Amino acid sequence: MKNDRWTVLFFREDTTDSRQFSLPAPLVRRCLTAGCVLGVFLLGATAFFLFDTGARVRAAHLARENRLLEAEIERVRVSVDELDREMATLAEKDRRVRLVAGLLEIDEEVFEVGVGGPGLDSPDESELWALDRETSEAAYAVRYDLAVLLRRADLLSRSFSETEASLEGQAERLKHTPSILPIHGPVSSAFSVSRRHPVHRIYMPHDGIDQRAARGTRFVATADGVVKFSGWKPGYGNTVEIDHGFGVTTLYAHASKLLVSAGTRVSRDDVIGQIGCTGTCTGPHVHYEVHVNGRPVDPMTHVLLRTAP
Repeated sequence: MKNDRWTVLFFREDTTDSRQFSLPAPLVRRCLTAGCVLGVFLLGATAFFLFDTGARVRAAHLARENRLLEAEIERVRVSVDELDREMATLAEKDRRVRLVAGLLEIDEEVFEVGVGGPGLDSPDESELWALDRETSEAAYAVRYDLAVLLRRADLLSRSFSETEASLEGQAERLKHTPSILPIHGPVSSAFSVSRRHPVHRIYMPHDGIDQRAARGTRFVATADGVVKFSGWKPGYGNTVEIDHGFGVTTLYAHASKLLVSAGTRVSRDDVIGQIGCTGTCTGPHVHYEVHVNGRPVDPMTHVLLRTAP
């Protein structure tokens, strides 16, 4: 067996010549073994190269996706910052409108509402945390800011609803608040707690104002309301009283003619009578009173326009 050899013959097609190579069997076995080892090595190297190339491609792809994600998070963060500035502008407008509506402004500590609790996780609770802590923290910061803005938006929404309701109530109240005079023209006698009465010649309260005008001049209601009295009153003569709601009533006296009856609903500027000199008076004029919760007040404190249209 020691002298076993492997013989290889080579023949050419066009001749009978041949060549012979003889190798010891142990050498052939060693060569075959080395060849197999080399083949296995080359196959492994090829597989590793292919796997490594694929891993590098995947890593490059993931790195690109990560960069795109970071860029997208940054764009969202910029949008959140813009939204925060817009929210601050809306909050300032809300503050001003609330003051106009007679409401207290929202407390700064209430508006700077925080977030937390079971509704919002922490950065390390995200699956992204194990992969990229920096990106996870950036994403969490954006989520947190959005949660704050959403709660502020909800607060402003409820504030707007409250303000709208208040303004609607104020608008209705303004319609029913005396804000003009019954006629064009100056005031001939002012409101006073004590004045010398032109007929009785004694000092006594003058619970309204007087406006002189020619007999027959029309006078108007100074606000929306319902006529609660139309007729004769001692001292006042022909008189109209209007209930405007909200505890406010007005009185128009000394008319030569009344043009409305009790129960009639009137609006500001509606003609309700004509000037005369009925009752206790010295000349044609309209005596005008404003009562708030049953007490007479100076009508001029309610006048926004000095004369009726």
